[in-house]
Amino acid sequence: MKSDSTLQSNASSQPLRSYNRAWDQIRPVTLERNLMKNADGSCLVSFGDTRVLCAATIEEGVPAWRRASRAGWVTAEYAMLPASTNQRTKRERANRKGRSMEIERLIGRSLRSVVDLNRLGEYTITLDCDVLQADGGTRTASITGAWVALHDALFSLVEKDVLSRLPLTGQVAAISMGVVDGQVLLDLDYPEDSHADIDMNLVGTESGQIIEVQGTGEGGPFDREKLNQLLDVGQAGIAHLVELQNQVTGFRE
Repeated sequence: MKSDSTLQSNASSQPLRSYNRAWDQIRPVTLERNLMKNADGSCLVSFGDTRVLCAATIEEGVPAWRRASRAGWVTAEYAMLPASTNQRTKRERANRKGRSMEIERLIGRSLRSVVDLNRLGEYTITLDCDVLQADGGTRTASITGAWVALHDALFSLVEKDVLSRLPLTGQVAAISMGVVDGQVLLDLDYPEDSHADIDMNLVGTESGQIIEVQGTGEGGPFDREKLNQLLDVGQAGIAHLVELQNQVTGFRE
């Protein structure tokens, strides 16, 4: 990971973070597979106190608009359970929240970027990401855990001889970064995220390529130098996350 004298001086004056971690450290991350009997792939992902249950379901056929392509489809749904926050969150029924729809579209397009949909054939895989407990970074945790669930669902098709080989072209993970009280920080928890001067999410691959960057100057505009600092620390975080994915799936062995 790249670092400059500015970041190093920031680190020396930084207040204590959750889990006694440094400015460039991620909260403890766990990826627990095969939690759901009826899912084709599942993963309970934890980033500190943020926990998301990701389940992959395979269905024959594709959306009507997709049928002429003879290619598969990967999509996602995202929701926060009522007790996932310190005040009860109402269930989303007829009136979906714009935030939830935006996040599930992000999850879907992030995962599609590492799947050969032509090799998948006319199957639809839906990733359901349900937030059990929210303490910042629910969208990034969802993407990281959903890739594990997706991997296992696709592998089940290979085991059943439905597919000759895994149609995954790579890995995808996501992490949050930000600037809080002038400090560059990796993997913001809720107290940090709620008063960040810059709030950013990065989705990337195991090879260091970027899929999506979402960033906002909450406290005002920021320059290219600050953006580069955030991307550097974010890409280092993604490298750590894809290694954890490898450890539980054996994808790169």
